[in-house]
Amino acid sequence: MRSKGEQTRQAILDAAIPRFGREGYRATSVADVARDARVGITVPYAYFLNKETLFLDALDEDAAGVISEGLNSILDDPAVVDWHQALFSTLLEAVERHPLARRMLAGLEPDVTDRVLEIPALADLRVAVAERLQGQQAAGTVRPDIDVVAIANGIVAITLSLLMSAVQVGGVASSAYAGDVSAVFRAAVGTGSGHGVRPVSAVNSV
Repeated sequence: MRSKGEQTRQAILDAAIPRFGREGYRATSVADVARDARVGITVPYAYFLNKETLFLDALDEDAAGVISEGLNSILDDPAVVDWHQALFSTLLEAVERHPLARRMLAGLEPDVTDRVLEIPALADLRVAVAERLQGQQAAGTVRPDIDVVAIANGIVAITLSLLMSAVQVGGVASSAYAGDVSAVFRAAVGTGSGHGVRPVSAVNSV
């Protein structure tokens, strides 16, 4: 059970996500968030150093919610062959429910757009993708010579790029290419021969 302080901090984050997502960083004040969270206007400063810290923590929280849904799409059904296409589709649907993550992907917060690659939850996604590839190697459905860490990082990077394009130009337009991208992935990891796989534990060091 969360302590009262943890509950207050979460309430502030829960208020900050839609407020920043709707109004943006510059137009939002800490007092706005405090009012939305129904706490005193100085209370957020007990949990967050300043507005920037609150914004970045709210962004990480909202992005983690999107990535969590993507992780589920990878882990739920090991039998799905085109899981990388399912990953993109799941993330695209999820981002519509996460306003601050969507705002960042839309390029509406240019000062922090590059932070997308530093979101803590992305490490979990890279590990999950690498483990999925490693499992397919063991089953003989993925080439044994590929570097699962490098391929996992590449899949996540390409998926994020597609997601940003989808948010900025429209999901329908970007989704038209999802099948083609999936075909590229299949060609890249198809059954072959060789060695040289880095352990999954190395993902976090990349």
